[in-house]
Parts: sequence; C-alpha cells; structure tokens
Amino acid sequence: MAEHGAVSSVLLRMSGAWPLSTAAREFASAGVPVFPCVAYGKRPATGHGFHDATTDLDQVQAWWRQSPGANIGVPTGAASEVVVVDLDVHGPVDGRTSFDRAMRAGLVDGWELLVRTPTGGLHAYYPATPGTEQRSWQAGRAGIDFRGDGGYIIVPPSTRSIQGTTVGYQVETINTRPAGLLDSNALRDFLDPRPAPRPRPETWQPAGRDDAQRLAAWLDRQDTDRNLKLFWASCRLAEGGVPLNDALDAVLTAAKSDFGPREITATVRSAYRTVRGEPARHGPSSPPVRGASPQVEDGWFRRDASAATGTSRVRGL
Repeated sequence: MAEHGAVSSVLLRMSGAWPLSTAAREFASAGVPVFPCVAYGKRPATGHGFHDATTDLDQVQAWWRQSPGANIGVPTGAASEVVVVDLDVHGPVDGRTSFDRAMRAGLVDGWELLVRTPTGGLHAYYPATPGTEQRSWQAGRAGIDFRGDGGYIIVPPSTRSIQGTTVGYQVETINTRPAGLLDSNALRDFLDPRPAPRPRPETWQPAGRDDAQRLAAWLDRQDTDRNLKLFWASCRLAEGGVPLNDALDAVLTAAKSDFGPREITATVRSAYRTVRGEPARHGPSSPPVRGASPQVEDGWFRRDASAATGTSRVRGL
C-alpha cells in the first residue's frame, strides 16, 4: 500500500483562503510541477501546455504575477506521481454510476481523496504506479476518463465559470487509510470491454525450404491446370524465402513426361521474378495469376506428413 502523495498532501493542508498564486507555489515547493491555465477555464495558458509544467519557483511566481487569476494545471502520471479517475456527468451519461460498479468489482479501491468538479463530477486521486507508464484514456460511454501519462488536471482552488456563476474545485472526501495503486488497464477493460478477436480463417502459411519437396509431390498428382498451379505455388515458395534452385531441383526431379523441364523452369522463374518485383515474361509456359488461388482437392501447404501423401483435404491452395 502506498502513502498519500505530494499532490494530495498539499490539498489536505490547503486553506480556503489561499489565493491561486500561493497554492501554485505550495505545489511547486512540494515537488509537484504546475503550469497556468486560463482564468475560469481549463485551457493551458502556455505555449506547450502541460509540457511547460515546472517546479521552478521563480517561473511559477512570474506566471501568477502576470496572471493572478490563472487556474492551476498539474500534469498527471509520472511527472507528478498522481493519476486521476475523472467522473463526468453530462446528460444521460453519469460517470458516478460506472464508478460505483467498478467499486463493487474491487477495481477502484484505495483512492487518496475525492475532489468535486465545478460541473458536478468527481476527480478520484490515486498514487501513480512506480516504474510503470499509465497512459491516459477515455471511456466515453461510461462517463469516465483516466488522467495519467500524457494528461493533466485542474486542481483546487481553481475555479470555472459555469453559466455565469463561479464554481470552484473542492476537496470533498478524504481517505484516511493508506492509499492503493490503481490498475488502470483493468479498469478500462471493465468499463469499455474490447470485442474478442474474430478467429482467422485457415489459409495457406508462408512456405519454407522443406516445402519444395512437398510442392513436387503435390504437382505430381495433378492432372489438369498444373501449369497454372505451378506458377501460383512457386510464388508462395518465393515469398517464403525458398531459393530458386531448391524449387527447380525438387520440381524437375518429380516432373511427369507431359510436363517438361523447359516448361517447368520457365514457369518457376517467372513466378520468382514476379514476387521479387521484376517484370515476368508471360507466355504459354508462364500464365499470369489473377484473382483467387487455384482450387484443388489436396494441398502441399499443410505442414504434416499427410499433405505430402494426399490423404488429407486442402487448407488453402
């Protein structure tokens, strides 16, 4: 269990009478980088946003001397060692309901404190997990955003202008027990589960060196369209990195009398030129392949002994 961090420690001792400049200086003195945001708003008032956050007291004082009403921004994640679960309340979306569900599931225990936001939502503060990147994310349908690495929050005593009324960020509830680390990935998966990946259809696998002999055995069993099938299968061998000579040797060894060496050599070479991006010379012995692969009843692409003997059905040739 982790103890309360620097951000929460400053908020716990904060007086309601602190001006924004004093609060900003207190955060910086405690080692929490801060940066100014526009008065009554959330937009950063510096050129690089939260990337400009600093603990340099001279810079912090200069910023709030120039803009005394600037709200206080704090980068979340490793920079400040705090992460925040942001519960939004907008129309039919109520993040508090989602947070309650996550609480019952034991996923959001251990927050340090809860801060009421001007729009009626809540910020739940947690210590950042040491040595682990916790990227910010949004679960819009659940009404919850996670502010971690790559994000920032506005902290008390900052204020917002809501329909002409000034409303402040206020600490609402303090957890006096030791704080716990938040598994932000588990929370995201709970709030916004990702669909299970669809199983991939069985297709041919890239060929390897041992498939040259399997190709030869398969071709030896074909009676029709062997030239077209040889060209297509030779392309797969080339894509799998089988040397051209290996493919030629295997096929020529198993060639039938009506499927001569010149025809075989021309077709295999044409396939290899095509795969390697070289222009292939199409002719009677090297037909171009268009569309789907030739359909056969058994296949040499299976990686088992039955494929070479023709006792199993084809997977993808």
